[in-house]
Amino acid sequence: MLKSSIRRSVGAGALAVLMLAGPAVAQDKVRFQTDWIPSGEHAMYYGAWSKGIYAKHGIDITITRGYGSGDTVTKLAGGAADFGVADIAAVMTARARTNVPIKTIAVLYNESPHSLFVLKSSGITSFKGLEGKKIGITPGNSHRFYFPEVAKKAGTDPSKIVWTNMDGAAMAAQLIAKNIDAAPFYSIHYYYINKAAVKAGEEILPLPFVAVGFKIYAATLITTDKMMTEKPDLVKRFLAANKEAFEWAKANPEEACTLHVQRFPEVALDDCMGSVKAVMEFVFNDHTKQFGWGKESPERLKFSWETIQSANELKPDFDYKTSIDTSAVPK
Repeated sequence: MLKSSIRRSVGAGALAVLMLAGPAVAQDKVRFQTDWIPSGEHAMYYGAWSKGIYAKHGIDITITRGYGSGDTVTKLAGGAADFGVADIAAVMTARARTNVPIKTIAVLYNESPHSLFVLKSSGITSFKGLEGKKIGITPGNSHRFYFPEVAKKAGTDPSKIVWTNMDGAAMAAQLIAKNIDAAPFYSIHYYYINKAAVKAGEEILPLPFVAVGFKIYAATLITTDKMMTEKPDLVKRFLAANKEAFEWAKANPEEACTLHVQRFPEVALDDCMGSVKAVMEFVFNDHTKQFGWGKESPERLKFSWETIQSANELKPDFDYKTSIDTSAVPK
């Protein structure tokens, strides 16, 4: 009964948006690439697409899944997408190394949910002693950027880790099947991955990077320098739409997930809601109250850069502030 009621309200809401928009409102076509497979972590985007939130802001959006932050940065730089979701580490590293013309335009996760998932049956309980272990990874994955510093703090030699490249969609299954010893995930994915592990007679143990002091920025919204220069109004509307999308999903997680699951039936509704609720803890918190949605703290930005610079052996004199411009974030 509740689900049918949600669907009716969803349909009415979308119709109201279309009626308000009217045929006279021009819609800018926008290609938006996320950073990962369409789990519940991305329900606010896909749900807002169905809800008509982007259309309300004059945006005819198309959303595609990502294959890691590095891939999303590359796609935007090559013109295959207009906006994206990527970890700030991927943005700063690409900019510092080869001056890739990509910028963070809003901070989403103002605390890092980076973690390694291991099986409790593996006997691994910390980052110490991981030498020789196989860790799954996707190209450009931000976990790889940070892990050397995490390993050093734990007393592990990062050069002796065996990284195994694979598609993000296969990572959890490969971990549960014990083909790899650990897999990098945001901690917000714990609910549905552990559910799959329990079905196989296993249990997931998350090892959060923040446990060794990594309170740094993570997922961000990004675009090209060209987009910011040539279409500043579109950038502002895109950010306003996403701010509304996050606030709507926070207040209405079941509605957001119902819409998301309609697009991706392979995602269970409870898994989606578990992810959405976990995401919001990294987006709406004391940092958000102090600085606002999407905005950065100078101190945390500096610490994030120093962590990224050290982990990736980047030039310390690089002006990391050229990697971020949140001036278009709505107040």
